[in-house]
Amino acid sequence: MSSLSCSASDLAPLFSSNTTNATAMANYLCARFDTIANKLSDTTYAIDNTYLLFSAYLVFAMQLGFAMLYAGSVRAKNTMNIMLTNVLDAAAGGLSYYLFGFAFAFGSPSNGFIGRHFFGLTDYPKPSGDYSFFLYQWAFAIAAAGITSGSIAERTQFVAYLIYSSFLTGFVYPIVSHWFWSSDGWASPNWTDNLLFSSGVIDFAGLGVVHMVGGIAGLWGAFIEGPRVGRFDQLGRSVALRGHSASLVVLGSFLLWFGWYGFNPGSFLTIAKGYGDGGSYYGQWSAIGRTAVTTTLAGCTSALTTLFSKRLLEGLWNVLDVCNGLLAGFAAITSGCSVVEPWAAIICGFVASWVLIGCNKLVEKLKYDDPLEAAQLHGGCGAWGVLFTGLFATTSYVNEVYPGQPGRPYGLFMGGGGKLLAAQVVQILVVLGWVTATMGPLFYLLNKMKLLRVSRDDEMVGMDLTRHGGFAYAYHDEDDQSIKHAYMTGKIEPNIAIPPANHSLPSEDV
Repeated sequence: MSSLSCSASDLAPLFSSNTTNATAMANYLCARFDTIANKLSDTTYAIDNTYLLFSAYLVFAMQLGFAMLYAGSVRAKNTMNIMLTNVLDAAAGGLSYYLFGFAFAFGSPSNGFIGRHFFGLTDYPKPSGDYSFFLYQWAFAIAAAGITSGSIAERTQFVAYLIYSSFLTGFVYPIVSHWFWSSDGWASPNWTDNLLFSSGVIDFAGLGVVHMVGGIAGLWGAFIEGPRVGRFDQLGRSVALRGHSASLVVLGSFLLWFGWYGFNPGSFLTIAKGYGDGGSYYGQWSAIGRTAVTTTLAGCTSALTTLFSKRLLEGLWNVLDVCNGLLAGFAAITSGCSVVEPWAAIICGFVASWVLIGCNKLVEKLKYDDPLEAAQLHGGCGAWGVLFTGLFATTSYVNEVYPGQPGRPYGLFMGGGGKLLAAQVVQILVVLGWVTATMGPLFYLLNKMKLLRVSRDDEMVGMDLTRHGGFAYAYHDEDDQSIKHAYMTGKIEPNIAIPPANHSLPSEDV
């Protein structure tokens, strides 16, 4: 789009031969024109910031989705505990990201590894970013911490949540987001110096940055803690420890679905941007709409694939599996949601469903226990989604979303060669390595210091009673054999003897 500018020297000759009057008129018109241009610029900033704030609110609302999903997926005796951890992820993550995380992620100018400015939002905002950008990135950071809490649910000490959540949102996650999202990041597609494989990594809405980081962190936490009491019997066979509320699981899944429209389309950061010279119906607003469509199709396809697959494998129509399949599709499309065609999103969701099913079968054989399937869903399906982008990204959409680099590589299956796919493989490897090198030792040290897992007795009784002052609500968990009868609320049966068949009742005394 051509810039809005006005020059009195260019305008004056168009009026009259009276130089004084012409110059005065030109100056007057240019002043009014500049005022209008400034107002239009202000309006554009206001629209873009409002859009980003609204997207931040949607992403933050995903914390409510996580809370409901997690509460329904655990046993009732741990409801208050898992709800408190979700609140903690947001609260502790807010302070740590404000003090350190945002600076490490986006503190430009910096080197390719870590940011160096804006600690505590000092000297911020800048023309490159406003407070709305900070809020949006904070919502992403606490989402990563929320993913991890699902993997280690029902057996983790409260202090461990405090420590890992602050460390993850204040250091581990920001470093990864700097690598792939900051203009200074060594693998960023916006890096101006030397793009990785002439492409950089395309992780548009944070599949590797958010989901894989949270999933891999949860993998190490759950692995070091070990399975919950009763998850596997003495012969090593899997025992289902079912969550207590399918209603909460469905509610949480829908809330996450709603929030994903801020997660993926919101990652454009701005909306009032035209493509080309302007004056067309097609602009960034259209790309945002397309991203919402690809997100929807991937989730829907994965949900339906999971529904029928589980029916064939287990003979049941299981709503809990369908909800996890839905979220698997949403997660998998997050990396390439803005650069793929809608039909490709259907392929993404279909494969994501089977990746989740396969990962669940694998971890069951390995005696790994993840109550929310978080590592499998966000880690396993996350890796698939990152690779999917390297296979199906289209050249026109890549150039729209990442302009300024003619001839940028795109998807292998779309004729773009293997450079983008190679960059995506690098992302998977470095995220796996970085999170393993940071969160693995942290969980190991917490375990050695006996700060990670609660005692066996506390776990069997439930942390709501032993750590949080009482149950979330009165309940009777009939299928949970690990609860001691002294702590159970049961039915009160009338003490009436039932007479045997074909015998008359004894006579009553008068």
